[in-house]
Amino acid sequence: MSKKENNAPLDEEKNETPAGESEAAPEETAETFTLTREQMEQMEALAGQVAEQKDKYLRLAAEYDNYRKRTAKEKESIYQDSKIDTIGKFLEVYDNLERAVRQAGDEENVHKKGMEMIFHQLEGILEKLGVTVVDPAGESFDPERHEAVMHTASEELGENVVAQVFEKGFLLGEKVIRFAKVQVAN
Repeated sequence: MSKKENNAPLDEEKNETPAGESEAAPEETAETFTLTREQMEQMEALAGQVAEQKDKYLRLAAEYDNYRKRTAKEKESIYQDSKIDTIGKFLEVYDNLERAVRQAGDEENVHKKGMEMIFHQLEGILEKLGVTVVDPAGESFDPERHEAVMHTASEELGENVVAQVFEKGFLLGEKVIRFAKVQVAN
């Protein structure tokens, strides 16, 4: 055999492909997608539905958050209102105890000392509940916190100044439990 003949089979071996692979393999691995117009429209419609559902979800989440905040605020408001109503009922007792303590009498009287102790205890309880006593004597009249039940002409006091307090007012935070009943100078 000549050298050329020996080389020929080697060249043929180089052109052969390994077992199990075909020559069309490189063409099959390069995947090509061709979408029809109908498929594109379906994809766009699905993307629109996804966006619509996402928008609905976000709106529902925001609505729920607003609902949660609103109900918490309403719950707090109802609690404050019921607290104000309850405290308002005890203010008559406060007034009576205050009158009893102000009565002139023997300072050594056990009954008077007992009344003073009860009155101070009630004041402490109201303070713990956040109640503020409003005694506006000498202050300017505020119609949002005071109730004018009388007017008086006074040269000593300025105009719209509280001359006398008949009943003290009470506040819970900034909310009025009871307006102070006052006499106002003109």
